[in-house]
Formats: sequence, structure tokens, C-alpha cells
Amino acid sequence: MRTSEKAGRGRRRVPGMASAAKRVRRESGAGALAAFLQWCDHVGLVLSPKVCVSREGTVADYGLIAREDLLAGEVLFTVPRTALLSQHTSSISSLLEKEQDSLESPSGWIPLLISLLHESTISNSHWGTYFSLWPDFIGLDHPMFWSKEERWRLLQGTGILEAVDKDLANIEKEYSSIILPFLKAHPDLFNPNVHTLELYKKLVAFVMAYSFQEPLEEDEEDEEAPNPPVMVPMADLLNHVANHNANLEYSPECLKMVAIQPILKGQEVFNTYGQMASWQLLHMYGFAQPYPGNRDDAADIQMLTLCKAALQATKTDAEQELVLEQWDLLCQMEMVGEEGAFVIGWEKVLTEEELFTALKVLGMSAEEFKEFKEQEGWTNEMGENGNTDLTLSMVPTLKASWKKLLFDATLLTLQAYSSDLKAEEEVLSDQQAFSELSSREQFAMQVRYGQKKILQQLLELASS
Repeated sequence: MRTSEKAGRGRRRVPGMASAAKRVRRESGAGALAAFLQWCDHVGLVLSPKVCVSREGTVADYGLIAREDLLAGEVLFTVPRTALLSQHTSSISSLLEKEQDSLESPSGWIPLLISLLHESTISNSHWGTYFSLWPDFIGLDHPMFWSKEERWRLLQGTGILEAVDKDLANIEKEYSSIILPFLKAHPDLFNPNVHTLELYKKLVAFVMAYSFQEPLEEDEEDEEAPNPPVMVPMADLLNHVANHNANLEYSPECLKMVAIQPILKGQEVFNTYGQMASWQLLHMYGFAQPYPGNRDDAADIQMLTLCKAALQATKTDAEQELVLEQWDLLCQMEMVGEEGAFVIGWEKVLTEEELFTALKVLGMSAEEFKEFKEQEGWTNEMGENGNTDLTLSMVPTLKASWKKLLFDATLLTLQAYSSDLKAEEEVLSDQQAFSELSSREQFAMQVRYGQKKILQQLLELASS
């Protein structure tokens, strides 16, 4: 889950120094892990004897390994709710509840982040041993910690650049307008010289990568705000793959990690962070699954790119004016927006209604568009019996004008990348060349390549 730059990159290496440093880190990590497991016993967190936490044989620093064969349905560990770290269990929970109105934010994360600011910097925190697994949070390597130049060089076209820019702007705004005034109002608990913007940024990344959000009950989904994030010791040590073999279950007294398929002795136990594209994994968690392992991977075509493609195809001012009117109506219908994107998966369009409607409206003649505006509603033509799934296999059967528009928008999207698909294919097929890349370069290439393969597939289907 956590990555770091390749050892010695950009420095003169002294023989034996890297291996010695690695050994020290491993020994330090082993000590922290042993202490954490003792703490788990103390707080009533029960780990099955059939699994063990390990730093060997896992895809990241820590992971859970099966010591014996496991059956589907077996409980791997149980975490009592008293062991969770949240705004409600923190030692300053009463203060946070008292001042909750001043801590509101669009994300809903601020009470937990303030709890983390406090608990991670006091010597007697109930979760001090838990925090020792991530000393100073230096292992976090989300793109928000990369230089601007490196982000631009490696992530152009992926959508991560824009997401990180929004994150950083929101972090600075929240810290200056909400966090800092709160810190200054409670000098007995906080020190702005200790609880800095830099620490706050690390904790945002920590919550991004490691927190859990308990799902609402089905009858609450339309009425209640989402539950705030919480830190779940032990559960956050499990790594992610799309084809996961365990899942976290919630009950009033505890949380349980349960095997959802047989797991053989020696295999790693994987949780899921949800159905996430590779760019989302790199943005929020600091890693990407190697291609083609992520069955949930997807590529975005910005909605404005479809509008741009439609405008480029116009030959007269009247045609251009028609496209702009059509786009304005799509915006009014809330089918498109300036910051929206059409999401393309390996097998289907995940935003099928939005894309289908946009292609339909932008493909209309002036007369058809006039009739469309005058009618009260319209019939969805995507399939019979109300079937609205737009699978990629259906793309060749779309109207020629729709396919042309989709082809042009896909081509514009591919042109936004700074790297060539064929060149990346050669590197990925050459193990030696790929191993010489830094972890950041490897993850970024996996993201770019997966997206471009999806878009290339769409391009070929739209041209048939």
C-alpha cells in the first residue's frame, strides 16, 4: 500500500550502506509490529491462529498471510469497536462534539483529522503503538507528495493531476480556515509549530489510504449523510486487489474480516478498497495494480472533450451554434458538466446514460433537435425492455455519426498523454528495463498503459 523512491536514486551510494539501512528499518519495523500485536491482545483484538501479519511475502510493507488453508466464511480477525480510532473514541471526543458546528466541511473528515493530529503527537495516546507502524508517516508516497514537475511528467492525461491540484487546494483551505483557528483556540492541546500544514497533509493522505467508512443501512441511504471515516487497526494492514479473497463485515459490537473464498497456506489475504480504477488507486493509496490485474480499471473521456470533438466537426457558424445549444441543453438536463467525465471500463461504459444521451443530442440535425426540445420526454433507444447497459460490444452498432463523434473524442483523449503506447508496451515487456524504473515511474506507467489500452480498444470499436 505504501511505496517509496528507489534506494540511492540521485545519490552517491556507499557500499553496504543501503543494505545496512534496510536492515535497520526491517529490525525497527519488526519491533514495532511485535509491540502492535501485543497491543492488539491488550485491547481485545482477536487474530485467528491460522493467519499472521508479515512483512515477508506481501505486496507492500505489511500484509496478512495464511498459515493454514482457510475456507470461505472463516473469521480471520475480530476488532472490537473500542479499538477503533475515530472522532468518537479519541481522548478529545467531548471537545470535538462540543465544537462540531465549527468543524463542518464538505469531506466530513476534519473531526477525525483533528483526532489524529492530537493522538499521533502525544506520548500517552491509547493508539501510540498503532502509530509506531508508520513512524512520522514518511512511507506515504501519494502523488500529492511528488514534485509538480514529476507529476506533470508522469501523470499527464491520467486525471490524477487535476485531482491532486484539487486536494492540495482543499487541504490548504481547510487548514487555514478551520484547523488553524481550532488549534489556536486550544493552546493547551495543540501547537501550530508541531501541528503544521505539512503534518496535516500527511494525515489527509493517511486517512485516504487507511481509513474505513461504514456503509449505511439500505433504508438510510437516501436520508442520512455518509458515516465519517474511522481507523480500523489490523484491517488497514491488508492490501488490495480487485479479485480479493476477504471482506470486512460490520456488527454493533465489532468488525470482522471474513474469508470470502478458499485461501491456501502461504497466500496473502487481500481486502478490497472498492471497485477502483488504477488512477484512483494511485491517487488515493499511492500504488497501482500491475497491468492487466485490475479488472475494475477504467479510462475517462472528459465531457468537454466530447463537446470539443463535436465543435471541431462543424463547418459553418450555424452548425457551431447548434452544437453549443445542444450542449447547453445537456447541461440543463444534468447529463454533462464542465468537470464531468464519461467513464469507460473494459467491457462497458460505466456512465452509459450520460454518454448515450450526449451522443444522441449532439448527433441531431437542427430539425431533430427542435422536435426534441418541444417534446415532454423521449424514449431511450439503447435497448429493448428498458435495458440501458451500453456495453463496448454495442459500439459498432451505433449510428455512424455517433461513432464518428465518439472516435474523435477518444482520439483527442489519447493525444493528451505525454507518452507513446508502443514505447510503454516495449518497456513493460522488458523486465530489466521496467525494474530500472523508480516505483513512481512504474506505478504511473501501469496507470497510463491501462487507460490507453482501454481507449485504444474503444477507438477500434468506434471505427468499425
